Amino acid sequence: MGKSFISTNESPQPIGPYSQGVVGEGQLLFVSGQIPIDPRTGELVQGPIEEAARITIENVLATVKAAGGSSDNVVKVTVYMIDLRDFEKFNNVYEGYFGTSRPARAVVEVSHLPKGAKIEIDAIAVL
Repeated sequence: MGKSFISTNESPQPIGPYSQGVVGEGQLLFVSGQIPIDPRTGELVQGPIEEAARITIENVLATVKAAGGSSDNVVKVTVYMIDLRDFEKFNNVYEGYFGTSRPARAVVEVSHLPKGAKIEIDAIAVL
């Protein structure tokens, strides 16, 4: 199977043994889970869920862009949140990025995320 690795400085560098994104045969891009790390500083952004969601989505989309796509190419998103009581606030931010393209999505509550993040998002895009 042919695959290529996607890397960009516009999204945080991996904090473990994984790639920011991998394009497989058929032009499917699999974007690794992103958390609200500021790619310029490498620091986790501590703030309200709206800010965390914005940075996390922008990190995901930076990898999609580095592979030649945009939010319109995203077909599946998985969201992990530590508190689903923030779901409506998250949804308001999310709609600003994916409102018209409407990828399939799952949102689940988890007990912990890397570095103490409030949210993590991964995605699949068709390029």
